[in-house]
Amino acid sequence: MSSDEGAPRPRIEAAGQRSIAAEQIGNAYTGDVLPAEALHAPGKVTAAPGTSNLPPIALCLGREDEMSWLRRILTSRHEGAIAQSGTVHGLGGIGKSTLALHYAHRHRGDYALIWWINAASPDEIETSLIGLTHTLVPSWATMASRKAQVAWAMQWLAWHPDWLLIYDNVENPDDLTPYTGALHQGHHLTTSRRTTGWPDSAPTLTLGNLDPDDATLLLCQLVFKETSPTPREQAKARSLVAELGYFPLAIKQAGAYLAQNRGISLDTYRRRLDTKLAKTAHGTDTERTLARIWNVTLHTMERADPLAVEVLYTAAWLAPDDIPHNLLTPPGTDPDDIAEAVGTLAAYSMVTDTGTTLSVHRLVQTVLRTQQSTGDTQPLRHLQGRDRAEQTVLHSLTPPPGQDTSTEDQWDTLVPHLVALAATTPPAHHNASLANAYETAAYRLYKQGHTARTIPLYEATVAQSEQVLGDTHPDTLVSRHNLASAYQEAGDLARAIPLYEATLAQSEQVLGDTHPNTLASRHSLAYAYKEAGALGRAISLYEATLAQSEQVLGNTHPQTLLSRNNLAYAYKAAGDLARAIPLYEATLVQREQVLGDTHPNTLASRHSLAGVYEAAGDLERAISLYEATLAQSEQVLGDTHPQTLVSRHDFAYAYKEAGDLGRAIPLLETVLVQREQVLGDTHPHTLVSRSSLASAYEAAGDLERAIPLYEATLAQSEQVLGNTHPQTLVSRHNLAYAHQTAGDLERAISLYEATLAQSEQVLGDTHPRTLVSRHHLAGAYEAAGDLERAISLYEATLAQSEQVLGDTHPRTLASRHHLANACRQAEAVQHGSTATSAPKAVRQKPSTTE
Repeated sequence: MSSDEGAPRPRIEAAGQRSIAAEQIGNAYTGDVLPAEALHAPGKVTAAPGTSNLPPIALCLGREDEMSWLRRILTSRHEGAIAQSGTVHGLGGIGKSTLALHYAHRHRGDYALIWWINAASPDEIETSLIGLTHTLVPSWATMASRKAQVAWAMQWLAWHPDWLLIYDNVENPDDLTPYTGALHQGHHLTTSRRTTGWPDSAPTLTLGNLDPDDATLLLCQLVFKETSPTPREQAKARSLVAELGYFPLAIKQAGAYLAQNRGISLDTYRRRLDTKLAKTAHGTDTERTLARIWNVTLHTMERADPLAVEVLYTAAWLAPDDIPHNLLTPPGTDPDDIAEAVGTLAAYSMVTDTGTTLSVHRLVQTVLRTQQSTGDTQPLRHLQGRDRAEQTVLHSLTPPPGQDTSTEDQWDTLVPHLVALAATTPPAHHNASLANAYETAAYRLYKQGHTARTIPLYEATVAQSEQVLGDTHPDTLVSRHNLASAYQEAGDLARAIPLYEATLAQSEQVLGDTHPNTLASRHSLAYAYKEAGALGRAISLYEATLAQSEQVLGNTHPQTLLSRNNLAYAYKAAGDLARAIPLYEATLVQREQVLGDTHPNTLASRHSLAGVYEAAGDLERAISLYEATLAQSEQVLGDTHPQTLVSRHDFAYAYKEAGDLGRAIPLLETVLVQREQVLGDTHPHTLVSRSSLASAYEAAGDLERAIPLYEATLAQSEQVLGNTHPQTLVSRHNLAYAHQTAGDLERAISLYEATLAQSEQVLGDTHPRTLVSRHHLAGAYEAAGDLERAISLYEATLAQSEQVLGDTHPRTLASRHHLANACRQAEAVQHGSTATSAPKAVRQKPSTTE
């Protein structure tokens, strides 16, 4: 498994050195190991009957057909299905969560446990699962780390049947894959505003507005409570709900207002809405309707409880769920006053309150964050709310007495709110202290494996640097470089590469062509080119960077050695082993002389050289060098140091390549367990280990263990890296290959076709990995007897391989060989004779980059 020893990124620690050919890790991802007793406890711990964390039940009228649909879908047993799931989607405020909540309460006796999960992001899902752990094993949970608590909850759900998980407000369907794909003992129910992105096999229900009769009945029950409305009042209620578009959230909040203000009639309220119409002309129809309602409600609350209005505008800028009361309590404010204000908001159905935290509907937040024309001469309320939100988050990061830094718990609580603030930054807005907090939050998310979520944080930091310091200030260049790195880590090379290019051009102009930061930018751009499959541009840039490093820093400076190592890796990726091997050998000799025989970078070079020997087919020298490197890494770095684990993994994989599965499989199993303990269950290197072990099982003919492991790896890759991240594409490709090996050509071809389409879109038509996908799809067509499509695809792949990789690259030779074999088969079929079967494609070695 080989990848570059990447460019050090200026100033921001989160960006640390990229892994080199030996996958040297600049920033270790640490995770707590579950104690032995806790690892076995999930299977033994039972939940008390009726265990749940369900919110209080809200009024829900109508929807009986939808309720029946949910029950039918969740309890039906389709062929081959184990766990059942259903998805309810529709506009914000349409009543999705209310429907799911009513289903849960109605069928509470049918489940051993029901757990409500705030699912707007991976972090929030994990937080909800941590709540499950705290409920079932409170004494152990208080001492365990966040990752350990999530792992315990997952294990408990895997052991026990008859539970219902409700994922509320899902923003990205891919976030659910690790749970719906791995947990099969119960039911999964999802609510979301998303109408697309769900698996084809997932039953979905589109929820619309209430019908007029149900809408009228709902409003009357909210307003008149136990009293029966007169026919005249029913008619006025019918007129009002029509005005509100039969929209459930609007009816609920209008009803809450009228219930709180008994002296306001339905007619009077409707006229007040009409007076607000011209002042809320922006937004969607739904947003305009809600804005009219809230203008009336806020005007009343302003007179009765001005603090409640302030709290609401503050909460509009924070993450929508689980906002602690103390986060809304400014210094010098009586917590009891805040509690009363929250109570007022809950009475008007503007928030949902648990007593310690509150949640705000996302549509409420959207409207409140938008400027409304009120004719008021005071500063705009939404911007005042923004200022208060920023101040309260920064104040909540104050270190406890006697400590210099904020605690882990403080950051875990506040990171979602920092992400929300960053994602909703108004134009031309800046706050230096907040920008520093954004950088720290981004670093923490990066360490936790949620790199994609750092993008709004870095985008806000770049915008502030550009505005305050200027477009070409050195600190702005650093921020821009880090944003490009975040795009790249998230697999978004289409945004990463242009940003790297612009940053490099500005660094050359401002700092000079050979400034260390300029060299770092050039190095990162070369790495991105390599990731995008533009090996010619990558090699050219690596060569230029090496020449400049030799000139400016000297021939044996550590940074020069880094550049030389990465150029060797680029040669290897291009299949030019004749240049790669001597360069790796020279770099190793120089590192031994300059850094010493057991320096981590020397060990990395030795490991890289073993890798290129393996690529050249010289497994005897590769295994010998891997073995020596592993022994030194264990002695110098320790048995579970990330770099030692890389050495052990690649040593094991070399055994697998040599056909020695008896030694490869136990070693790969050991590395996987160690990586899960040291790096965490979803770290990219852990995913690589899982894929490698699956590959070894497959090589041993144990497809029953290989395919589920491939499926789990793909599900986790989709969650951690994203659906179209290059490594996710590799995982999807490997699963397709395993299905092909198992003889399931229909599933294999479907997965190959999806992978190829995504590779073409994300990586480009001639990227080396795209060529591999195209080649293997051709092989699957050939195995299925569709020689016409197979030959056409082989021909296209061969032509592109010759152009991109060269005439004698191993993959080009493989494409030529497979094309010739397919043509022989087609000719034999035409003449009614028998041809030899297609040669089996060579498997790609799993790695973080391949």
